[in-house]
Amino acid sequence: KTESKTNNFEYKQKLSLLKLIISPLISSSVSSQKKRERERGMGDEDVDDHGKHCRNMSACSSSYSTKLFLFMVPLVILVSCFVFVNLGPKDPTSLLTSLSSSTSHHLPSPPTTAPAPSPLPPDIILPSLPASSLSTKVESVQGNYNRTVRLNPINNITVASNDNVTTTASSEPKKRRVLSNLEKIELELQKARASIKAASMDDPVDDPDYVPLGPMYWNAKVFHRSYLEMEKQFKIYVYKEGEPPLFHDGPCKSIYSMEGSFIYEMETDTRFRTNNPDKAHAFYLPFSVVKMVRYVYERNSRDFGPIRNTVRDYINLVGDKYPYWNRSIGADHFILSCHDWGPEASFSHPHLGHNSIRALCNANTSERFKPRKDVSIPEINLRTGSLKGLVGGPSPSSRPILAFFAGGVHGPVRPVLLDHWEDKDNDIRVHKYLPRGTSYSDMMRNSKFCICPSGYEVASPRIVEALYSGCVPVLINSGYVPPFSDVLNWKSFSVIVSVEDIPNLKTILTSISPRQYLRMYRRVLKVRRHFEVNSPAKRFDVFHMILHSIWVRRLNVRIREV
Repeated sequence: KTESKTNNFEYKQKLSLLKLIISPLISSSVSSQKKRERERGMGDEDVDDHGKHCRNMSACSSSYSTKLFLFMVPLVILVSCFVFVNLGPKDPTSLLTSLSSSTSHHLPSPPTTAPAPSPLPPDIILPSLPASSLSTKVESVQGNYNRTVRLNPINNITVASNDNVTTTASSEPKKRRVLSNLEKIELELQKARASIKAASMDDPVDDPDYVPLGPMYWNAKVFHRSYLEMEKQFKIYVYKEGEPPLFHDGPCKSIYSMEGSFIYEMETDTRFRTNNPDKAHAFYLPFSVVKMVRYVYERNSRDFGPIRNTVRDYINLVGDKYPYWNRSIGADHFILSCHDWGPEASFSHPHLGHNSIRALCNANTSERFKPRKDVSIPEINLRTGSLKGLVGGPSPSSRPILAFFAGGVHGPVRPVLLDHWEDKDNDIRVHKYLPRGTSYSDMMRNSKFCICPSGYEVASPRIVEALYSGCVPVLINSGYVPPFSDVLNWKSFSVIVSVEDIPNLKTILTSISPRQYLRMYRRVLKVRRHFEVNSPAKRFDVFHMILHSIWVRRLNVRIREV
């Protein structure tokens, strides 16, 4: 660039010298021409005796000027050519280089990649994390999803040859840098998000097993496309550290059966599990809070310290051994717990509670459950470990009871319900204890509506039991986020009643027309497949619905290397 500036300066000096040589000649010719014009301008009035002589002299002068002019023009051309050839720039491209040098070395960077889709209405289909909950390395996706790949610009490079001649060479485009494993993962998620965005404008996709349709879903097409994208590429790495029974184990025949069922499926499923953590979209921390309560917690001690220390030590172990926890500060990691103490155990490590995805049965917003980050999962009581005899029920015309509930007085909601309705109405069957010889499951199958009040905690296995029985659930709670609310529109197949409206319960239920109830009943039969436990797992069952909820939360987080 410096050599180019020097050549331009010398070239301008040579042009100035040429101008000095030619200018006097041109000025002399112009002066002579003006003098002759003044002489001609004297007119006939001033002609004296010497007029004839003057006209002869003027004619001679004009002839002489013409000859001089014809002589000077070729001379000027020859001198100009001589100066340009011998004193001009030696490199014919140096002028172009000098003109383009100011821009060729400062080309703008290529445009960033197109933004991926923002959450579709309703916005909970791809929930957004609060920006304040994550550090600067992890960004929540709110609105457009931007990922910038910066490429080196292509410049014109000036090089010097051996004979000191300056030339300009256009460099080859630099190779696009190789993406890191994390960048590849984020690019895959970006493409999945774009595909989900397009689903809202596409026709429904054929599916050999099931095509979600109807008002039970916030957006059936978006859910279906998201589910298919999950099946196509979602990979989870299960940490191998830890020994049973606290890790890689869980109950499968109790009210907390989802812990053991999910751990078992993750340990045996090869479709979503990867043994290469560099290819994982999410990381599973396979500990069981139920097992910790049984084997670590000292009963009646009220000391939560042993459980808290066990969880914290495990997080520190995988954080020291692998780079993935520290890379995302836990934002792409998840736990699953159905125990009432699951939320408390998750805050044993601050980043686990604040950043990680928590799949919890106790999905209570008053206990720091965040619907946009965490996952509400159903509480399912599998006494035998299977669904045998639990799913099915008669048609609506064979259900003579309007509403039914039976259960102990636990928590703040049930006392209010029992106080108003226990053994007081033949249509609203509310019991603390069932009469002898009465089957709990038969009562649910014979009822149109099944009352599901919260107990000590907001979750209740009665919700799933109602769906299994074909009974429309009536949810009475405060701060509870129903399972899979990011996909399912619970108002379309259940009745949600506030605690304050418990005295008006019969009025609320009888105001539902037979036609409206029939629609709700049919929707219950359709959505209950999402709550069924299968071994091995089947498409769209509860295991896959939990995975899908984790999948959409992971889609919502962008992790960058710093």
